[in-house]
Amino acid sequence: MGVRIVSLVPHATELLFGLGLGEEVVAVSHECDHPPAARRLPHVTRDVLARELSAAEIDTAVRERTLAGEAIYELDREALAELEPELIVTQALCPVCAVSYEEVAALALELPSRPRVIALDPKTLKESFGDVRTLAQATGRLAAGEELVRDAQERIERVAVAVGDRRRPRVIALEWLDPVYVAGHWTPELISLAGGQDVLGLAGGPSRVVPWEAARAAEPEVVVVMPCGYDAPRAHAEASLFAGELAGLHAGRVVAVDAAAYFSRPGPRLTDGVELLAQILHPSCATAAEAPGEAIAVL
Repeated sequence: MGVRIVSLVPHATELLFGLGLGEEVVAVSHECDHPPAARRLPHVTRDVLARELSAAEIDTAVRERTLAGEAIYELDREALAELEPELIVTQALCPVCAVSYEEVAALALELPSRPRVIALDPKTLKESFGDVRTLAQATGRLAAGEELVRDAQERIERVAVAVGDRRRPRVIALEWLDPVYVAGHWTPELISLAGGQDVLGLAGGPSRVVPWEAARAAEPEVVVVMPCGYDAPRAHAEASLFAGELAGLHAGRVVAVDAAAYFSRPGPRLTDGVELLAQILHPSCATAAEAPGEAIAVL
């Protein structure tokens, strides 16, 4: 009999399935949409923000609720108790991305099943690999975890070798557009591995707000629009709303990508993100041409 697992963050869900634990996952968050099998599982969270908000309105609402100590998501406590989980996987890195860790940990103490709670909070690609091993060890899937890490490292190494002697274009990755957030954490590292030079992001550091003037002064050659949690068509739509500002950066290329799949979530598909970035930055690179994602030209 396997362990009854509840995943409260999308990247944890992807990792659990990647470890071969899909049949042991009994519920997920409302944002867990990959792999497709995860979409059929019960949801134990919901978004409390109103729908159809603009980028600025979402940012304002998140700031106000965070400052007031209010959650962005609600946890269905009754449903969670009925599921009798033995393990809950969540995160504490970003209050915008999931139910707060403190709320989950407190609830776990009240549940009859007394589940173990594991928080996955990577800030770098290396730490995301560490999370694979942490979860693999907790679930008795060490061999599967090592295989996942090894496969990712080999794919990344192939990209690094393919782009190694090429000129590195100046890159800006925008995680939000109103206000402008420059992507941090693992994203600058992914850009470097893909053969680019991130001129504003801080590797391992948080995403940060910058004025459009600062982005323009960085003189980017490539701008990658990756609004947190959005797919490529939604990212393109958001970028189109700010076409004038993006044109003012005078970059040679501005592209929109599927952030939800390849950049926002520090799960297995970060490797796909490296390959997609290599495709964007070095289109003639044979390895990069195998990237699974898409980049939609904005300008």
